[in-house]
Amino acid sequence: MKENELIFGPRIPKELWEKERKRFLIPSIVLVAAAVLLFISIFLPYWKITLIAPQYPQGLTASMYVNRLTGDVQEIDGLNHYIGMKPLGEAAVLERTLSIFIIIGIALLIAGAVYVHSPFALFLCIPAVMYPAFFLGDLYFWMRSFGMNLDKRAPLSGAIKPFVPPLLGEGKIAQFATVATWEVGLYMSIAASVLILVGLYFHRRAYKPLLIDSSGR
Repeated sequence: MKENELIFGPRIPKELWEKERKRFLIPSIVLVAAAVLLFISIFLPYWKITLIAPQYPQGLTASMYVNRLTGDVQEIDGLNHYIGMKPLGEAAVLERTLSIFIIIGIALLIAGAVYVHSPFALFLCIPAVMYPAFFLGDLYFWMRSFGMNLDKRAPLSGAIKPFVPPLLGEGKIAQFATVATWEVGLYMSIAASVLILVGLYFHRRAYKPLLIDSSGR
């Protein structure tokens, strides 16, 4: 096996491509679809929290994109001030600053895996497969950090015990109720992860026989 084939894998013989084109197109199409899904998720919300308080019976909502917060952020920060929680905008500043570049880079790695006909394609796809879990883990870290480190000088600090806001579902803090939901952007990133696993399965089926033939020469 040539040195470049150790990373990029063997090329597809012309006669085999013409005979079994579908075999090699399926993993490529699936992986490209995953890259496109992940890229589009940049423009859609990942997470939303609705805060219901006595003075806001209709609820206040804040939606989280990978790089910004939208909605009733100032009003929610105003209520959180009374219990000693930091403003939402102070969470994950570095992550939000770099997120678009990171996601585009991950999407390009997935697209690059299309041109790799060896097990190295798996390593290119690992960041994308792990990305939804990383997002949720990072979100949990910041929610826990904010909820467990309340400002003791806040007006209602004595009435509120440290807490962790939910990543999904309902929660209750004193007279406030919260409802957290996963939004379409996060579901698209999860779908991209699933597509990658499917694509890698077909990738292995397509190219493993070529690797065996190449190594046996």
